[in-house]
Amino acid sequence: MSKTVSALFDHYSEASAAVKDLEAIGIGRDEISIVASNAHGQHHAEARSDHTGLGSGTAAGAAIGGAGGLLAGLGLLAIPGLGPVVAAGWLAATAVGAGVGAAAGAATGGIVDALKNAGHSDEDANFYAEGIRRGGTLVSAKAPEDRIAEAEAILRRHKAVDRETRVTAYRNSGWTRFDASAPAYSSEEIERERATYGTVTDRF
Repeated sequence: MSKTVSALFDHYSEASAAVKDLEAIGIGRDEISIVASNAHGQHHAEARSDHTGLGSGTAAGAAIGGAGGLLAGLGLLAIPGLGPVVAAGWLAATAVGAGVGAAAGAATGGIVDALKNAGHSDEDANFYAEGIRRGGTLVSAKAPEDRIAEAEAILRRHKAVDRETRVTAYRNSGWTRFDASAPAYSSEEIERERATYGTVTDRF
């Protein structure tokens, strides 16, 4: 029996460290997904085969450097409502739909439905999608029963966003749920958003 454990991070560096630790405890790359905003353009594409399971496309290479495991297969794509993202793993494949390549531009599909299909509540799925839209990085892992507590501890240790606190902040600004038809956040809007929470831009 496995459970999908997920967490939102304000910075890619925190999320990528969490992914590496999840792999280190034996959770396979096929069981982990990462979806990160690329509004700042920090992930650069290089022409090579995509290893995300999304089909042939481009992979984010130069900015990631010597990343291994799941992180080595990050693909550049667009998901409705999120704008440009880099992603790898089963969650991204579900969100964009079978047979859609990472280079396909504005892919069809839905991140909220993908998260709900993975076992998250409607409220959590909308929160995670909105968090990516606002510049965050989502990590989701299908953890076996004997690794659930350890996986959750890893996500917390790497400074995962406190869900309740952030949802309250979103709602206080008038947010109710993720809207895939709304424009994606620009890099400037993301900077202002992060400043609200006392964080700084992740420059690797």
